[in-house]
Amino acid sequence: MNLRKIFGMTSVLLLSTQAYAYNCNGVAQYVDGRSYNNNAIVQNVGSAFSCKVGGWCTVGGPYAPGTGWAAGDAWINLGSCGTTTTSSTPRSSTPSNTTSSTPSTGGNCPNWAAGTNYTVGVVVRYNNAFYRAKNENPGYDPVISTWFWEPVASCPGGTNSSSSSGNNGTCAVWVAGRMYYAGNTVSYNGGTFRAKYDNPGYDPLVSTWYWEPTSGCNGTGASSSVSSTTNPGTGFAAVVSEAQFNQMFPGRNPFYTYAGLVAATKTYPTFAGTGDLQLKKREAAAALANFSHETGSFVHVTEIARGLYCSDWGNLATCPCEPGKQYYGRGPIQLSHNGNYCAAGAALGLDLRRNPEIVEQNATVAWQTALWFWMTQSGSGYRPAHDNIVNNYGFGETIRTINGAIECNGGNPAQVQSRINEFNRILQIIGGTAGNNLGC
Repeated sequence: MNLRKIFGMTSVLLLSTQAYAYNCNGVAQYVDGRSYNNNAIVQNVGSAFSCKVGGWCTVGGPYAPGTGWAAGDAWINLGSCGTTTTSSTPRSSTPSNTTSSTPSTGGNCPNWAAGTNYTVGVVVRYNNAFYRAKNENPGYDPVISTWFWEPVASCPGGTNSSSSSGNNGTCAVWVAGRMYYAGNTVSYNGGTFRAKYDNPGYDPLVSTWYWEPTSGCNGTGASSSVSSTTNPGTGFAAVVSEAQFNQMFPGRNPFYTYAGLVAATKTYPTFAGTGDLQLKKREAAAALANFSHETGSFVHVTEIARGLYCSDWGNLATCPCEPGKQYYGRGPIQLSHNGNYCAAGAALGLDLRRNPEIVEQNATVAWQTALWFWMTQSGSGYRPAHDNIVNNYGFGETIRTINGAIECNGGNPAQVQSRINEFNRILQIIGGTAGNNLGC
């Protein structure tokens, strides 16, 4: 079921290219053409790099870290190989003479700087408060990205280095069969390990693809392994905050309001409301990524090439097209064709056949039509997008549901990758994990 025209807009996550010293001891040398997964760390031409798009990292050539012309699309520069002692204090809008107004530090923490790579345990100063990195991140806002940062009372002498800052917390003891998420740290057989990827309790010494040794705990204590499973509230707003939504789409059309989205989710309370917190975040990110792709990062409210879209597949006997009305793509999913307007209107209790323009005039209704499709329609796939996520079929199957006939099975790999990139970008902002089967 093709609901709209394809805009082909690709959202690109812009990361700082400023390099800082990184301890490359034990980091594998990059080999062109070798298979690399997301988050793999390599060294090349004197710097360390972290893979952010496994498919492109594996291609090599133009995507080779540090040398390829498109390397920035595939790799994150972690810094030049060197010592991991205190680096220069990042630039900040906070003058150095204002430190007297901050809490007693007990050390010399750098000011937080957007785009700077921070590793687990690093403590920074931000808005006259201190925050410790719970999970490695490329400079996410400590106030907004609370999965990556936690507030601390003082500065224990942490600096912006590329190594963990010692035992800042009590690691939970590893338990076989327990679900662990990327960034969780555990103690096991006298060592400390950090989960590189989500896993259902694989042995840290055996399953080295999922675990890596680390020098200290991330301070989350015994609850580390289950901290991602506790929802602090209810509803979509507990999964994605307004500040995070604004961070995701700063240039969006004002029509696409956060309040309208939250109101629309009340029509479908199981949207981003099923399973543990990580699953809820995954569904929220998956939906927003696909909706963003359909609208050019929420710039377009209506289809660019508007048409009548009155077709008999919508069953003209029961859903005749209203004279003078057009059923072109509108809203986050670009709802189109009279049949879809009738079906969505019937589900939402709205007469969208006679009044299709409501979808471009009322933000809540626009979001409702997108969620109607996401939650109930199989489109060109095997099941609704919601079911694909909550039943662990993967993000790739949501693409198949929305536009699989055109994009999947090699139809348009660039568009598929564009959706995946947007999915990963949004997950980074809300502190979520991608799960399996990203492509189609």
